[in-house]
Amino acid sequence: MYLNTIQAAEGSRKKSRRVGRGIGCTMGKTCGRGHKGQKARSGGFHKVGFEGGQMPLQRRLPKVGFTSQSSKYSAEVRLHELNALIAEVIDLKVLIAANIVPAFTKKAKIIQSGLLNKAVVIKGISVTIGAKASIEAAGGTIEA
Repeated sequence: MYLNTIQAAEGSRKKSRRVGRGIGCTMGKTCGRGHKGQKARSGGFHKVGFEGGQMPLQRRLPKVGFTSQSSKYSAEVRLHELNALIAEVIDLKVLIAANIVPAFTKKAKIIQSGLLNKAVVIKGISVTIGAKASIEAAGGTIEA
C-alpha cells in the first residue's frame, strides 16, 4: 500500500448538490430555498432558540432551581446520635423531644454514620441496610 493509492470507500463521500444550474436540474433558480423570507436570503439565519421575537422558552421559565416540598418534612438521623438518647424504645416523638430532628418532621431515616454502643429498639422509623446491621450487631431490634 502506498500513500498515492489510498482512496475513500465507495459511497462514503457523498457528492455535494450543485444548485443554481437551470430548470432542468430541480435545483435551479431558487436553489431549493423557496420564495422570499428570511431563510431565502443570503446570511438569513437566527440564533438558536430564537422564536421570531416571541419571548423564548429558555427566558420564559424561572431559573431558581428546584426544592422538593416533601423534603422539609423528612429528616436523617445519624447512628451515633442515638447514643445520646436515654430512651430504650426510639420513635419519632423521642427524636423530636431530644431535638435531633425538627418538630414538624413527619418521617425520619437512620443512616450509618458512626458507631452505636447500646442496644435500642427502633419503632416506626426507616433504617438503611448498613444502619440495620450496626443496630442488630449492638443487640438492638427494628420494629415496623
